Amino acid sequence: MDKMLDKSKIIRDAATVILIRDKATRPQVLMGQRGAKAAFMPNKFVFPGGALDRTDSQVPLAEGGAEPCLTRLGEHADPSIASALLVAAIRELWEETGQMLAAPGDWAGDAPKGWEAFADAGLIPSARGMAFVFRAITPKGRPRRFDARFFAVDADELHSDIDDFSRASDELSHLQWIPLDDVRRFDLPFITEVVLAEIVGNLPELGAPAQVPFFNNTDEESLFERLGGVGPLTAAG
Repeated sequence: MDKMLDKSKIIRDAATVILIRDKATRPQVLMGQRGAKAAFMPNKFVFPGGALDRTDSQVPLAEGGAEPCLTRLGEHADPSIASALLVAAIRELWEETGQMLAAPGDWAGDAPKGWEAFADAGLIPSARGMAFVFRAITPKGRPRRFDARFFAVDADELHSDIDDFSRASDELSHLQWIPLDDVRRFDLPFITEVVLAEIVGNLPELGAPAQVPFFNNTDEESLFERLGGVGPLTAAG
């Protein structure tokens, strides 16, 4: 019998969307609850997101909308997957919430599986307004590990009804806009709390910080670093 692959030792590239509405008044973030039987973060309230798919690199982005995020992302990721990470973020948002980050545009041929709704509406994915704001690698010992890039974006960039979740998959339940001043009463993963603290500290701005926070668990020691800085800020054992 072939030895089964230990998924806890594989670090997969992933993308996560932090969608904020009413950022200048009472900011709210879009979140949903993972299932009780989920292998990764069961029952937790999380942002929409997930691992890179092989087809993400084949999906076009609307011209002019991906910069400066695309270049900034490529500085701290394999440049060959920078565009795919943005596509993955948009795809996961669509799959898990039914919300579209898109712009009018034509597909060169048939749209890949999962993107039919975009094509039928005359839309292609758009990274306009997306900012690379955080990176985190899942600590060792977890059943799944990801190298996740977090992208913040204003809900005004959506090409869909921000209160309509009828086209969402069933991966996340209890989808809702949660006021940031009320979010701590929900069951959140530790890393989500850290990311939200960074977001709140910069509001009403949602642009990329000068130095992107990086929760680095590549080695035995966990480090909280700033990408573009001179070294780790703090270390947590």
